[in-house]
Amino acid sequence: MTGDRRSGWILAVITGIVFVLLYGPIFVPIISSFFAVKMGAVDWQQPSVDAYIKLVENEGILIAVRNTLIVGASAVVCALALGTAAALYYHSGRSRDRAFLQLLIFLPFLMPPIITGLSLLIFFREIDFDRSLVTVIIGHTVFILALVFRTILVRLEALSASMFEASYDLGASGWQTFRYVILPNLASAMAGAGILAFALSFDETMITLLVTGSDNTLPIRLWAMMRLGFTPDINALVAIILALTTILCLMVARYLMPRASQRHAD
Repeated sequence: MTGDRRSGWILAVITGIVFVLLYGPIFVPIISSFFAVKMGAVDWQQPSVDAYIKLVENEGILIAVRNTLIVGASAVVCALALGTAAALYYHSGRSRDRAFLQLLIFLPFLMPPIITGLSLLIFFREIDFDRSLVTVIIGHTVFILALVFRTILVRLEALSASMFEASYDLGASGWQTFRYVILPNLASAMAGAGILAFALSFDETMITLLVTGSDNTLPIRLWAMMRLGFTPDINALVAIILALTTILCLMVARYLMPRASQRHAD
């Protein structure tokens, strides 16, 4: 019994150390956002919200955040539409080129981002397509499509074929079967895939750096600021993004939780 208790304490200590190493750096800018920085040192004696006020006044950062949200949302919508269509086509099993389709979707995701970004850059130059947020959206869509495709395909393969057969036997058309049978069963998988895809898009830097134009996203803006150092309002931005991300994850987890589990929790 003493040995089990000692093992439990050792595992608890190791878990605590890992937790501090992984999440400790995240809380440093959050705590620093409430204190002024003078002469390169944090003044712990006078808490304030000046960093948040300066963040609201920082037009460059706000524009970068807006561009990032536009790119992420647009790429997720495009990836969900293309990924769902590709998953349905692959799941139908009526074509011999399914393996090639899967290779085509996964190749940009498996290759190093610099290769994917460089390939897209050469492609846009060859077709004389000016770089802008549109090219960034295309690049992010190509990158996150594999994640969306695989997530939705796994859910499709888990569905019983009798559901589709029953729908057709009752006289439903292909569109009605998709709308009233397939789509409701894919809703949670699409939501989960959309959240993960948005997180990848929000953080993507290398592909964005190669295909972006004059409009910068937040990762590119922060990468450019590394040479001169970060201003205190960046700490406020990190705190806000972390808070919003946590709230979003809790809301989605609550929404995706089975109803039976919800009643048990209530």
